[in-house]
Amino acid sequence: MSVNIKIVGTGLIGTSIGLALARKGITAQLADQSASNLKLAIDYGAGAAASEAVDVVVVCVPPDLTATVVIQELAANPNAIVTDVASVKSAIRHEVDTSAEDPSRYIGSHPMAGREAGGPKGARADLFFARPWVITPGSESSQEQITQLRQLALEMDALPIVLSPQEHDASVALVSHLPQLISSALAGRLLAAEAADLSLTGQGLRDTTRIAASDPAMWLQILQQNANHIAPLLAELKADIDALTDAFQDINGAGSLSQIHRLLTAGNDGVAKVPGKHGGKYLEYKTVTALIDDSPGALASLLTFIGEKGINLEDIQLEHSPGAPIGLVELQVLPQLEADLISQLTENGWRLA
Repeated sequence: MSVNIKIVGTGLIGTSIGLALARKGITAQLADQSASNLKLAIDYGAGAAASEAVDVVVVCVPPDLTATVVIQELAANPNAIVTDVASVKSAIRHEVDTSAEDPSRYIGSHPMAGREAGGPKGARADLFFARPWVITPGSESSQEQITQLRQLALEMDALPIVLSPQEHDASVALVSHLPQLISSALAGRLLAAEAADLSLTGQGLRDTTRIAASDPAMWLQILQQNANHIAPLLAELKADIDALTDAFQDINGAGSLSQIHRLLTAGNDGVAKVPGKHGGKYLEYKTVTALIDDSPGALASLLTFIGEKGINLEDIQLEHSPGAPIGLVELQVLPQLEADLISQLTENGWRLA
């Protein structure tokens, strides 16, 4: 991709973009109001300090500043396409359309990737690998501009998808914003828990509360900008919770168990619709749980052994056993490989749960 790219904002996403491009031999120009973040991103190899005219500007700043910075970059780079990575698109699109001198050069985008760890220190070159990268053109966007942004996403091994800003915001309300609120609400219930309760914590709680560790200040900005799409989803969820509450308050009453069963079954059906390994196909995998010492190199040795035996893992999960110096490694494989994996592990001295 023979274009000059400028990244404004060297937090998690901005630095990860720079690192991803660097792997393809592209040196991005970096800018940030935080001198320490900028220096750290440059030291990591995400690019060099901005110094010349560019063809594409990627704005990676907090959501409540995105529109303002987009407008500034449109004015400062009169020949460049300007995009952003904010999680909500309609509000930014409206502000740019009403305030920018030439809004036709702005095309929103949103990489569906992230981590709980923020800032350049959490950046990864493979953050966007096989992840959707949504492109949200405006009414005046040209096909040439869209193609250029698609190529940028492909350079980072992402999967470009074109949606309208409204379609994007409705979709992320369901698959991103609602899960964040549910995870935070569930994790909040733990504040009243005793240490004895939490000692029983398993992978289920860790899975469902993982994203509750995300930055509250950033999420407040995102949720505020997409409130009109989130509110109806919360109302529907509340109806489900109310029905469950009624069922449990009279567990032996007529229809109570069927109400609970319907929700559990709907959960099965919903998971089956999610694409990829953690959705429908995930249900078809077999899980073999190995026990390893809680010591440096133990996990690496296990995975190296499995690789040497030519067995492909579809996914793994690691959990520590509370109060014991062991780790539990859930190894997920295709059904036809389960017996071979068990045989290879047991014959070579690995412990299975």
